[in-house]
Amino acid sequence: MATLIHQIRATRPYALLLDGGDTWQGSATALWTQGQDMVDACKLLGVDCMSAHWEFTLGAERVQEIIAKDFKGKINFLAQNVNTRDFGDPVFEPYTLREMNGVLVAIIGQAFPYTPIANPRHLVAEWSFGIQEANMQKVVDEVRKKGAQVVVLLSHNGMDVDLKLASRVTGIDAILGGHTHDGVPIPSIVSNASGKTIVSNAGSNGKFLAVLDFDVRGGAVQNFQYRLLPVFSHLLPADPVMQKHIMTVRAPFQNKLDEELAVSEGLLYRRGNFNGTWDQLIVDALMEVKGAEIAFSPGFRWGTSILPGQAITRDNMMEQVAISYPSTTLTEMSGATIKTVLEDVCDNLFNPDPYYQQGGDMVRVGGMQYSCSPGAKAGSRIDHMQLIGKSSGGKIEAGKMYKVASWAPVAEGAQGEPIWTVLESYFKNHPVIKPRNLNQPRLLGVENNPGWDK
Repeated sequence: MATLIHQIRATRPYALLLDGGDTWQGSATALWTQGQDMVDACKLLGVDCMSAHWEFTLGAERVQEIIAKDFKGKINFLAQNVNTRDFGDPVFEPYTLREMNGVLVAIIGQAFPYTPIANPRHLVAEWSFGIQEANMQKVVDEVRKKGAQVVVLLSHNGMDVDLKLASRVTGIDAILGGHTHDGVPIPSIVSNASGKTIVSNAGSNGKFLAVLDFDVRGGAVQNFQYRLLPVFSHLLPADPVMQKHIMTVRAPFQNKLDEELAVSEGLLYRRGNFNGTWDQLIVDALMEVKGAEIAFSPGFRWGTSILPGQAITRDNMMEQVAISYPSTTLTEMSGATIKTVLEDVCDNLFNPDPYYQQGGDMVRVGGMQYSCSPGAKAGSRIDHMQLIGKSSGGKIEAGKMYKVASWAPVAEGAQGEPIWTVLESYFKNHPVIKPRNLNQPRLLGVENNPGWDK
């Protein structure tokens, strides 16, 4: 990535490098250094501006420490939609103005609006979030009055929310988004009351670099060119400075990271609205180690894949579970409560109004089968809940209690062993991981949906 960025900048000396967030988290070394490894990497990349989501799971104090110590005078941490809960004061810079080749450009930041819901509220207890559409319009109007000829929103809303926002807020030339990890080769052009807005996403995991060039004449954008560049790691030489940083960061932990825990006979991946084979492995481990009939795992989108025949190292495992609230739990839930949990998460995913979609994918489920009607009304999407596997025992009854294992609780005070300890125990009993059979729900009413994979 560093090599490609340097090549692009050599042809565009005035370019700004924008980071949409989810950058300081997602690996063992990021967790063990409280994000410092990635913060230093961002500085080496030459990031100019960023917004955030998972960064907040390091806690408010740590986020502010990084901004004050590492970013001051180097990187603008932008979020127009984060305020103090007491007086509503801005916590971060809402925007920055930069001159690029004689053109004044405004970059506005939008952090993930539902951080206190999707992640533990106590980690950012004194801050409020939200989409803040009205304030967004005020900020856009303000930068336009200050002479901005180009306005770009650096967003962590997710693609659907960005598309709706673009139709309702005027004066934004482009929204460069994150959160949903979509690699968008051709941006959407959204019409609104005063013009059009470009909306795009650049994927995740360093797989793409999006390059957006503006043609600005007469004080306004006349045209643009957008390219989504794939990062072919085997064709691009490693940048020596970045490579040295990576090796230096990993050196104290290398033996621990490289320890082989098991070998996978099948492909392990994390993707899809309802499940992935890595997620299936996690719920299988939770049920066996915790002695549960049913298991839930969060619908996370991050983590890299394991190929058939590849060893699973501790490094690989931590790429799936390295979060700051990793506790596992074992609780008794009624069938009615289980349905309520699934309905609530399902509404976050399939609510017809993008502003009520709180991101992520459907909770991953082990030990039970169910049907899902994405187009139904809230509270009526989940049906036909049935125990399967070792706990096979027929229909899940509303008034009956079931042992349910899960991890990543958002409530404060959970004391269970971390998820990586559960997985390591599972790997000791299963040194060869057989291919996973995905426990997918039966989807109803989706036959004409172009996104449905038959």
